[in-house]
Amino acid sequence: MIFDTIAHTGHEEVVFCHNKDAGLKAIIAIHNSVLGPALGGLRMWPYATEQDALNDVLRLSRGMTYKAAVSGLNLGGGKAVIIGDPGKDKSEALFRAFGRFVNSLNGRYITAEDVGIDVNDMEYVFRETEFVTGVHQVHGGSGDPSPFTAYGTLQGLMAALSVKFGNEDVGKYSYAVQGVGHVGMEYVKLLRERGAKVFVTDINKELVQRAVDDHGAEAVAADQIYDVDADVYSPCALGGTVNANTLPRLKCKVICGAANNQLATDEIGDEVMRKGILYAPDYAVNAGGLMNVSLEIDGYNRERAMRMLRTIYFNLGRIFEISKRDNIPTYRAADRMAEERIATIGKLRLPHLGQSAPRFQGRRGS
Repeated sequence: MIFDTIAHTGHEEVVFCHNKDAGLKAIIAIHNSVLGPALGGLRMWPYATEQDALNDVLRLSRGMTYKAAVSGLNLGGGKAVIIGDPGKDKSEALFRAFGRFVNSLNGRYITAEDVGIDVNDMEYVFRETEFVTGVHQVHGGSGDPSPFTAYGTLQGLMAALSVKFGNEDVGKYSYAVQGVGHVGMEYVKLLRERGAKVFVTDINKELVQRAVDDHGAEAVAADQIYDVDADVYSPCALGGTVNANTLPRLKCKVICGAANNQLATDEIGDEVMRKGILYAPDYAVNAGGLMNVSLEIDGYNRERAMRMLRTIYFNLGRIFEISKRDNIPTYRAADRMAEERIATIGKLRLPHLGQSAPRFQGRRGS
């Protein structure tokens, strides 16, 4: 059934990685590499079943293809997941074993940080392979991508506010932020710096308290975030939170956040449009982290990264234009924009076969 599944999703390659001594059970999925090597983060999560892990990595890697394409990057889409509890199961051996599997792909897949992973974990991966981004600045890397993802999300938000309200004054509006992890906390900080009213929730009560104490946000119970009378709902945790149960409760006029796969189904995306809510497609909005770490491949420069992040505003503007012109939901407009670029470049190039040119200039050894 796995071949039937990947035939349906369009994946090029799925690699199952196992090392008994290190306790490693991981899956690497390369969705599409027409535009370039597949770059996508490593997620560590205590999946209930191996099928859940497979479903997640296939879904996330496909999303990375669209994210890279709509952002104008010369990258394909990939993702990796490690089955395990990031609070208990991390070890040097685990991540070095994973790094060896990444290295065996010779650059077809380049890894980075995602949920449950931090820059310290990437240090161990980096000891076994150069095909890793988000490494610490001491190695010539860009470090934690979270602030860049948050700043890019702010750019997408400004584009959405401009379309919905006719201005980009972030501080005039209120926000219901679900999830205050690495990216969500940075996003809350940016909103509060601009004077916005911000409601927050998270399964981690300590993070919620930090958002309250450090940034002046207002705490809300986890299930009540959908009922908050806020102008913008900003999902910044796991996906699927805009669904048949939550959508009728939302009072917002805009959905814009940093989480992946925010819409539970395409049908929900259609209903969002019918309700008059402007949805800023997640993979276009949260591309800042990908843009930032992608620059490590050819030599990292922070000023160039910040300039690149500001293109998210214009990418969202183009998506909103296509949506209005063709009278289609914004998520479909984003897909159309990405698919057209992949199809056009695909006529010129074959899938990426691995490292073919010097990469990671300016890196210093592990």
